[in-house]
Amino acid sequence: MTFRLPSNRLRRIAAHCVPLAALLLAMPCHAQFKVIGADGKVTYTDRAPSTSEGRVTALGARTAPAVAEVELPFDLRQTANRYPVTLYVASGACEPCDSGRALLRQRGVPYAEKIVLSAEDSEALQKLSGRRDVPTLTIGSQVVRGMASDLWNSYLDAAGYPRESKLPAAYKYRAAAPIVERREAAAAPAAPAEAKPEVDALPIDRAPVSSGGIRF
Repeated sequence: MTFRLPSNRLRRIAAHCVPLAALLLAMPCHAQFKVIGADGKVTYTDRAPSTSEGRVTALGARTAPAVAEVELPFDLRQTANRYPVTLYVASGACEPCDSGRALLRQRGVPYAEKIVLSAEDSEALQKLSGRRDVPTLTIGSQVVRGMASDLWNSYLDAAGYPRESKLPAAYKYRAAAPIVERREAAAAPAAPAEAKPEVDALPIDRAPVSSGGIRF
């Protein structure tokens, strides 16, 4: 038996499907950022754009696989929920940031990565940690500025993270996202404002932020 939808219903379905298909074709599969230029042109890219290129919207939270899709081992999940880890890095070349990222991945620490792309991100980092240094690591309520392997490992040990990775083979880290979420303005574009300087490289402070020891 063959069932056919009425032609008017088929037209309504097609009207919704065609715009969606066009949008999917226009967006690259691995795009992480949406950029709206001064001329109104919309582009998608997998590299971290500068604010001088236009209004930037991070797509990582919508396109990257969610951490919850892969279940973590019970002990690791308990630790990650109790003491979540976030790594704050610069958008440009930053060897200490790369070293910190490598340490976390080698230990199999599930972490979120935030990238400083603008003056607003830099200000948000200062409010969070008291300075504008990268890399900055937060473990629960603890804040550690600068890259020092022994210090980072001590904090991770105290929080209960294993020394050897226990992450499932299918686990995927989320793409880095700006600290301050970008929101597209609903109103008509205003006159171009003076461009704010891009925050690319920030001073590195390797001194430990906590003088009172590790407290969880």
